[in-house]
Amino acid sequence: MAVPTQFAYRTSKGIGVVDAAPVYQPLPGLERPEGNLRCCVYSPCGRYFAWASPERVIVVDASVGRAITTLRAQNVFELGFSPLGSFIITWQRPSKYENGDAMKNLKVWNVLEGQSPGSEQDEHVVVGKFVQKSQTGWNLQYTYDERYCARVVTNEVQFYKSEDLGTVWNKLRVDGVSDFAISPGKNHSIAVFVSERKGQPAAVKVYNVPEFAGPVSQKNFFKGDKVQLKWNSEGTGLIVLAQTEVDKSGKSYYGETTLYLLGVDGEFDSRIELDKDGPIHDVTWSPNSKEFGVVYGYMPAKTTLFNTRAKATYSFALAPRNTITFSPHGRFVLVAGFGNLAGQMDIYDVEKNYQKVCAIEASNASVCEWSPDGRHILTATTSPRLRVDNGVRIWHVSGGLMYNEDLQELYHVTWRPQSPTTHPLDNPLHPVSAPHASALAYLGTVKTPSKPTGAYRPPGARGQVTPLAFKREDEGGAAYVSNGSLSLGIGVNGFGKARKREVPGAELASDDGNAATTGSAVDGEEQISKAALKNKKKREAKKAKDAAERATGLAFASDAALPNATPSPSRSPERRDRRGHERDHSREHVEARPQSRQGQRDARRSREQQPSKPSPASRSNGVAAPPPATEPPPHLTVTSPGGAGTPQDKKIRALLKKLRAIDDLKMRRAGGEKLEGTQIKKMDTEDDVRRELEGLGWNE
Repeated sequence: MAVPTQFAYRTSKGIGVVDAAPVYQPLPGLERPEGNLRCCVYSPCGRYFAWASPERVIVVDASVGRAITTLRAQNVFELGFSPLGSFIITWQRPSKYENGDAMKNLKVWNVLEGQSPGSEQDEHVVVGKFVQKSQTGWNLQYTYDERYCARVVTNEVQFYKSEDLGTVWNKLRVDGVSDFAISPGKNHSIAVFVSERKGQPAAVKVYNVPEFAGPVSQKNFFKGDKVQLKWNSEGTGLIVLAQTEVDKSGKSYYGETTLYLLGVDGEFDSRIELDKDGPIHDVTWSPNSKEFGVVYGYMPAKTTLFNTRAKATYSFALAPRNTITFSPHGRFVLVAGFGNLAGQMDIYDVEKNYQKVCAIEASNASVCEWSPDGRHILTATTSPRLRVDNGVRIWHVSGGLMYNEDLQELYHVTWRPQSPTTHPLDNPLHPVSAPHASALAYLGTVKTPSKPTGAYRPPGARGQVTPLAFKREDEGGAAYVSNGSLSLGIGVNGFGKARKREVPGAELASDDGNAATTGSAVDGEEQISKAALKNKKKREAKKAKDAAERATGLAFASDAALPNATPSPSRSPERRDRRGHERDHSREHVEARPQSRQGQRDARRSREQQPSKPSPASRSNGVAAPPPATEPPPHLTVTSPGGAGTPQDKKIRALLKKLRAIDDLKMRRAGGEKLEGTQIKKMDTEDDVRRELEGLGWNE
């Protein structure tokens, strides 16, 4: 029988190890550990599996589950192995001795040193100890053959021989080095990163170990606060994913990303040009080390494959995706959308011109990994990303669900590393083994929707064609274009006009920076806001009204100057007097204070009714009756309550205001309220205020 694949998981209650396809059962011979277990890890070679409890670290044989080593290391939070499984590395939280010296919290142990068969108690000697404060990048990095290991310190990378970690074997001195990555290939290369500082660009340099006289390849660039260094499996190519903390163009909250490719021989380095605006979501190498895939651009994102010369070789259809990963044999490529996306996975066959094999729906998945046999895919929902619906699911590459296990507070899950040669890939699509009973039970509980679900549409828009402005780019809509603003984003893809900053009551600025005038063209009026246009119309209406009133006043004055002006005989004296009274009253309101809207309408209606109708006699004679004689309106003087008066009146009003404040304080104290010292002092000045009022001639 073929060697089964295996995966391990860690929950809040313990650790489990399961043999996967084709048996799907817990690992025989392993007594399942329970309790507060902080971490677990496989060795890169797949021989060992280790976990840490608060008191010790236990290493078991991953094939049979038998305990091999027990390390008396307390409060271990991180575990790691060397590439061949010869060493195990532990990391504890930083602490200090009583004298103030930092405790060496990074320790390297031999896995099999001093171990006798069947023994559970053994004394392990620590191979090396270091002070490692940061949990990020805590582990040592080894060459593929475990000949050397390295760690970064201030302005240098220190190299050690694996059997002697007490002595620094060599140093790579690089000012400002903040990160590094050792090649997994057989060429003993190292890449170091130096971030921007003092106006100098960031740099990635590649050196051959131990020839540190000069870099064999180098790339300088700006916009690089931090990077991800991704070597291919052969160590011949390096991808640099550079990222800034802040996007100065204002197009993204999460900084700006750029991609570079370097050859280890120094003959090639280039920036990878991407033909769609937006962030870089994911980048990964193919196992053949000859191509890599990039997911980039605003949603729906674009996925493209590049060769080792940064030339695009194939592009997939636009879709909401942010993850790409190749199968261990390089036969299939998976493009998926996780996180805030729906969890759809598309699988393509590389050998059949990227023909789509299937689509899988793995909603809420936070972990997605290919199995070592290249036939299965593991997805999981973990905490604290999501604290409900935690569990592990295994899918066949053809799209069928093979295994399901629901778990409480799943923290970590991973496949056991195995060489692709252990699982030869003949025909991965046929035959398909029978799914586990847990998968059938889960599928029986999944309800198939009666009709396909889609985006919500209001009742008034149902049954109609969706406008292009509301369609995604992969559905035929317009491409997303960022306007460089981190605000509402209005004006993008046809969703209204672009909004500009507006100050209420201020003149709006035109595109050329000059203030827009009221006499601009119609195109200028279309650019101003509704509120500004409304205020403009009000001002113009007020000017027209004032001009009409002035014209009416001149007409009245000319009518009064006519020598033969007589009152209309068709009106009684009472109506004539009432008409004059209405006119005088309306002029009084115009000169005294602004009218309300209702008052304006009444005044307009009264003015329309002012011209007297000609009498029947005058109409029959064809002679228009002259307008009635009116007297000029009386002169009115308007005074405001606080705007006029002599300085003595102003002084009196100020003193009276102070007296009212003192009376208010007296009432508050009488009501039981505790007053402040300044308020009591103010009350003591009452007599002085009254005397001053009397001196000004004011009497109550």
